[in-house]
Amino acid sequence: MTTSTSIGMTTSTTTITAAVAREHGQPLSIEQVELDTVRPDEVRVRLVATGVCHTDAIVRDGAYPTPLPAVLGHEGAGVVEAVGEMVPDIAVGDHVILSAAYCGTCKRCRAGQMAYCEHLFAEDFGGRRHDGTTALTDPSAGTGAEQIISSHFFGQSAFATYANVRSTSVVVVDPDVPLEVLAPLGCGMQTGAGAVLNELRPAAGTSLAVSGAGAVGLAAVMAARIAGCTTVIAIDVHDSRLALAAELGATHVINGKQTDTHEKIMEITGGAGVDFIVDTTAIPALLASAAQSLALRGTLALVGAAKPGTEVPFEIGASLVKGWTFKTIVQGSAVPQVFIPRLVQLWKQGDFPLEKLTRPYRLEEINDAFADSASGAVVKPIVVF
Repeated sequence: MTTSTSIGMTTSTTTITAAVAREHGQPLSIEQVELDTVRPDEVRVRLVATGVCHTDAIVRDGAYPTPLPAVLGHEGAGVVEAVGEMVPDIAVGDHVILSAAYCGTCKRCRAGQMAYCEHLFAEDFGGRRHDGTTALTDPSAGTGAEQIISSHFFGQSAFATYANVRSTSVVVVDPDVPLEVLAPLGCGMQTGAGAVLNELRPAAGTSLAVSGAGAVGLAAVMAARIAGCTTVIAIDVHDSRLALAAELGATHVINGKQTDTHEKIMEITGGAGVDFIVDTTAIPALLASAAQSLALRGTLALVGAAKPGTEVPFEIGASLVKGWTFKTIVQGSAVPQVFIPRLVQLWKQGDFPLEKLTRPYRLEEINDAFADSASGAVVKPIVVF
């Protein structure tokens, strides 16, 4: 790749290697594509590693409206190689973790609630810059519109060797942290940990259950331990993941295929129910059941992504006197530039050992990574460049 950083800008389009999603429900293809010049509000990042997230899979399969073909990937980490002239506080050579993009100017962003940006779908799933352009093209695919490949997925499109990244997606971290380990902090781990530490904020001595012990759920388990919850229940259908949850801080585990989850929670809590439940599955039947397992004034929080239009039937008769709360949480209600460095510090002191969840893959093995994640064979695959 040929670039120039003499004034912090690239001078021409360059050829990069990327995993391209071309058809819904089909494997990604490894291709040579063209990356255009860095815009004034962007930085160019040489990717070191990118986590594979469930959201990548559901976008590949058409649940969310990113136009295909597209380069997905939204848990990138790498080294800055060029900086747009309008970008402050980021320099060539900085080590960065990439997170979700946000506009920075709407009411929610200005209130410090970037996870709830009023333009979230356009910023993260639109596949285009604000001016309608894309950073990626396929010069072998004819002319004009036929060449267009959606870019800037979550502001980054990190299943590629290089990316032009929206500056709001960039979080600078210490150069001594291993990017190939900490890349997943940008989405999944931030979502699970932030749901607990930023949004639910359980008091020490309270109880919390997590439905789904994948990467997001296990991040929530670790965060519950950090917060001082004394009853932490992990629920899943894979014994291997439940064993890992116990290693990471769960005091109890429940295999939902083998045990009635509601009855077991009530047994564990002496009939009182659990104070907080974090659901990572977005499965309506599991959410409806979880609501019945809440303690008085308990909170059920959904962090899992479902297809728009999905509905959940909640019982509201006997529930009225329980005063329980249902809420949805996006990106752990985090400001990435604030929260991700906090998670890095927790990792440094051994309280957030996310490396116990991961397995590295080469870019050429990315479809294996998706398959292993879907089967439960691996909790958090990471593509390492």
